[in-house]
Amino acid sequence: MGLQVPLLKTSVGQPKPLGPSQAGPQLWNFAVYAPDAQLVSLCLFQPDTEELIAELPFAGRTGEVWHLQVDGIANNTLYALSVDGENNPQQGLCFDASRLLIDPYCKQLNRPQRFQAHLYQEKSPLFISKGVLSSCPFDWQGITKPQIPAEQSIIYEAHVKGMTMQHPEVPEKLRGTYLGLCHPSIINHLKTLGVTSIQLLPVASFMSEPRLEQMQLSNYWGYNPVNFFAPDPRYQSEDAVLEFKTMVRTFHQHGIEVLLDVVFNHSAEAGEDGPALSFRGLANRQYYLFHNHADITDYQSYCNFTGCGNTLNVAHPVTQKLVMDALRYWLTEMQVDGFRFDLAVTLGREHKRFNPYAAFFQIIAQDPVLSEAKLIAEPWDVGPFGYHLGQFPANWAELNDKCRDSFRSFWRGDKGSLAEFTTRLLGSRDIFQKHRMPASCSVNYLCYHDGFTLQDLVSYQQKHNWLNGEENRDGHGHNLSCNHGVEGPSRDPAVVAARYQHKRNLVATLLLSQGMIHWLGGDELSHSQRGNNNAYCQDNDISWLNWQLDTEQKDFLQFVQQLMALRKRYPCLQQLSLLDERYQLHGDKHLVQWYLPDGELKQSHDWHDPERACCLFSIQNTRTDETLFFVFNAGQKEQPIQLPAGDWCQLFDTARDKGLLQAPNQQQGHYQQAAFSSSLWQLHQAG
Repeated sequence: MGLQVPLLKTSVGQPKPLGPSQAGPQLWNFAVYAPDAQLVSLCLFQPDTEELIAELPFAGRTGEVWHLQVDGIANNTLYALSVDGENNPQQGLCFDASRLLIDPYCKQLNRPQRFQAHLYQEKSPLFISKGVLSSCPFDWQGITKPQIPAEQSIIYEAHVKGMTMQHPEVPEKLRGTYLGLCHPSIINHLKTLGVTSIQLLPVASFMSEPRLEQMQLSNYWGYNPVNFFAPDPRYQSEDAVLEFKTMVRTFHQHGIEVLLDVVFNHSAEAGEDGPALSFRGLANRQYYLFHNHADITDYQSYCNFTGCGNTLNVAHPVTQKLVMDALRYWLTEMQVDGFRFDLAVTLGREHKRFNPYAAFFQIIAQDPVLSEAKLIAEPWDVGPFGYHLGQFPANWAELNDKCRDSFRSFWRGDKGSLAEFTTRLLGSRDIFQKHRMPASCSVNYLCYHDGFTLQDLVSYQQKHNWLNGEENRDGHGHNLSCNHGVEGPSRDPAVVAARYQHKRNLVATLLLSQGMIHWLGGDELSHSQRGNNNAYCQDNDISWLNWQLDTEQKDFLQFVQQLMALRKRYPCLQQLSLLDERYQLHGDKHLVQWYLPDGELKQSHDWHDPERACCLFSIQNTRTDETLFFVFNAGQKEQPIQLPAGDWCQLFDTARDKGLLQAPNQQQGHYQQAAFSSSLWQLHQAG
């Protein structure tokens, strides 16, 4: 390899902090965890050609950390690691000095990491993306984090690229980038819609799986990380770090939080036959979990609790430190507001079993930075005993798939679904117990990136994932969808009307429910993925949002905007606190009463009638007497409703005027609730 450049001066350096750290204008310290290595070398490259400048052996070692200080490194110089040692896969040792590796603590990559089989087989230095050694100060302009309370949060899930690739107002050169995402047209859309937070699909550097590359597809979603610190260069215009910070600052200027979907459960190195990119070539035995046979660790058998070939051993101190350091970095240096943790059960596995009191959770709870962030768990993984909804600490929120399924089932007309529907509607207190945690621990949603979009939920009975190259075997089949008589697009006015009515009912249910609200970006635009419920590898207009709306789509967008505004108008829709709740004693208290359609109060035996498809209840603020009355009729027939005593003002009805809020409809006594519709009423208070 290359010769040292005379202008570079090396010294032993320091073992802390891990990764590259700048100590002077051209002075850098490097610290790398590699306990079983025999030699670690720093390889420096030209920023434009990736031509090797120097290969410098680490001069110091303290315990399990190798360290080196180098003076004379020009700004934007590239680097990678070379690690030598025993290559004995049976013992979990995978050292190969002829391969370059990405530093786990690298903060910026010069280009996206892609799997190019011929370069990997040739062990070419061009295979690996290089770290960028750059010093770029950033002016946050005094902008602070919005700090939206959990109960007031409406989270909008978006993909950096897919959000803007087809937006006519975003300049073409910015489409699909961090800067495109914070363009005024996107900011205006989010603010007009009423969301408080944007949740981005993974932005940490990732690599598409080799099999996808062979099929000329890509991992569009990004759930295959190669590094936990560096924002992916795929979404940069010129400089990923500066542009990501600019994006965050812009969102914060407009009062919108930025949440990141983070993947700390596995890496792109996959299983036994996967490529060595970083962790495997440095400390394979420490970073990953392995199966045991007769109490002997089989280092050639990676635990696969993630379905991606490997499982990171977050219970190991070095992996745990890596994850915590990455989280703090994103919260402090990059100024994001919180995280959604992919397959979060994996992070709480100790001795391979989930522990709600795992060290991972305890560290976060006592950390002054991490404990202030929004924390959302996907409360399952694919390993044994991997489903743990409601079992995370009280300072965590959790994706409530039971809420999703119950809302879908009820409005599909499934018999016997009423009792669970009402439980989910009022905060799933059977799961998120009211004396132990707030209802905002439940993240309520209709659709997520992995599944049908809202438009497809009412347009397809079956999944249509044929373009994914797996003969439609991928993606789950439990969609609880309804196509209203036609599979796929339809121009039949009756079918179109029924589908939009179905969507309005689902939206009304979600936005009137107790919990933190999650909204799949594009559902307000009636975005369709053509029946694909697992579009992870579709980097095209299947996944990219279409901003050209017809009349029906514009009306539906307006309905969603009005319902989000309605939710914000009434505190009881954001945080319901019943008279017997002890989790929070201060603030308003509410009385909930359940009714039959004839106006009588509901009795215990009424809940068990499978033929009932109508849900009616009131919420009264016991301090102000402000009262709302809710009607959800999933029946196939019009339902006569006896309103409670008083003068009522109708706030909306999904069966009237496309659900749009028109002039208030004053009503007393009886009301005919149309089939398959919902409405909301406010009690008129004299004076």
